[in-house]
Amino acid sequence: MPEALYSATSTAWGGREGRAASTDGRVDVSLSMPAGLGGDDGPGTNPEQLFATGYAACFHSALKGAARQQKVDISDSAVSVTISLLGSRESGLDLAARIEAQIGGVDAETAQRLLEQAHQMCPYSRATRGNISQEVLLVGGDPD
Repeated sequence: MPEALYSATSTAWGGREGRAASTDGRVDVSLSMPAGLGGDDGPGTNPEQLFATGYAACFHSALKGAARQQKVDISDSAVSVTISLLGSRESGLDLAARIEAQIGGVDAETAQRLLEQAHQMCPYSRATRGNISQEVLLVGGDPD
């Protein structure tokens, strides 16, 4: 295995109804079970929200990297990721990812090319490719 450029470690206590924290203290969150999974929909976050947040940040960084390589200004851009649980507890649960990118000020063909390149570059996309359903979409509207 190659030497790691960066590593992060987090620990969870209590599963979906507990707490999780990173060893450096930068992340320390309460966890609650969503009502859709039979929980009380408490005030804490959940693994799917944390995964979606990390994936969105990572993918947007990859998109910015692709734009830099192609000398395209995408300062007016945003990426949203939706992580869904599919299946059932009886048959097993699977993840699905829907990646939506808004890229203002760039023609659709260029934006689509950047999106495809980012999907090849993003470590989250690479890690999950072939393992979970992935949908990557260019969407309209101004990023907020």
